[in-house]
Amino acid sequence: MASETEAGTEHTGVQLAHVEPSPIRQVARRIVFAVVVFVVTVLLVYLDRAGYRDLEDLGEITLLDAAYYATVTLSTTGYGDITPVTEQARLVNLLVITPLRVLFLIVLIGTTLEALTARSREEFRIRRWRSRVRQHVIVCGYGTKGRSAIRSLQASGTPLEQIVVVDPDPRAIDEANSVGLHGIVGDAGRTDVLRRAHVERARAVIVAANRDDASVLITLTVRQLNPSVPITTSVREEENAALLRQSGADTVITTSATSGRLLGLSTDAPRVVATVEDLVTGGQGLDLQQRRVTAGEVGLGPRQLRDIVLSVTRGGRTLRFDDPLIGTLEPEDVLVVVRSHPPGGQIAG
Repeated sequence: MASETEAGTEHTGVQLAHVEPSPIRQVARRIVFAVVVFVVTVLLVYLDRAGYRDLEDLGEITLLDAAYYATVTLSTTGYGDITPVTEQARLVNLLVITPLRVLFLIVLIGTTLEALTARSREEFRIRRWRSRVRQHVIVCGYGTKGRSAIRSLQASGTPLEQIVVVDPDPRAIDEANSVGLHGIVGDAGRTDVLRRAHVERARAVIVAANRDDASVLITLTVRQLNPSVPITTSVREEENAALLRQSGADTVITTSATSGRLLGLSTDAPRVVATVEDLVTGGQGLDLQQRRVTAGEVGLGPRQLRDIVLSVTRGGRTLRFDDPLIGTLEPEDVLVVVRSHPPGGQIAG
């Protein structure tokens, strides 16, 4: 009993992406199946009509009699006025018509059974997902920032099934499910909610909350549950950025300050703003990428590479492309480069 309660708590709020058929289609499908079962039963009885007797008419039964018999048999009414009298007819009733009767009853009570089995299927899907999910990205908040972050993840090659959305609004999770994302309804600042998202197995966490205090709480909770996972968070006010870094965020994006700088640049340098927008929009035009130095690039200077190098990270220290300390590239260097993304969808290599 305790294990069932614990499992129920773990599954609370978890909603996996799936396509649910419309109620009209489900009812129509059941009706068609019921008609097929009815027609098959009528044909079986009519083809073996010599084996049936009507108590009020000793002659062979008609097609109408066969339909009547199929109706009262499938509905388990069974008035007994038409009965199988030969061994063959009784054998067909036993081996064929009785299973058809069971199928017909299942169709009639299909709505109730569907509700019961749907819950069981969902429990099974959630258990299977929980056993398999790992190296996923958790996005806390499915607002404008969260949706943009997910589009960027998709553009960089992260499949939808490797993204888990956490949001306290059930409507937001329903929307996430509709586009193929798995979601969890709940406050990402709560330990139990993040454990349902398996934060301990995640490869990254994105905090896209609408309030800075919520971002701080989520970051602290994530860092407590997974001390090593990379955390990227957004903050509205620049003065709160330091607090988020102290809370455990690896990367802090100041949304209001960044927007303000771009607004100021747009007046005198609109093409700069257009280029920045192109760089941060994945999947088209120019793309920003992080990659390791290849064997053929070791020993070269940053300006000698085919890609445009913006920075070089060496020994945990990030250097600008024009920093004289870079010298030539070394085997463990990590580069941030600008690459062209052609219309065909493959990044130029």
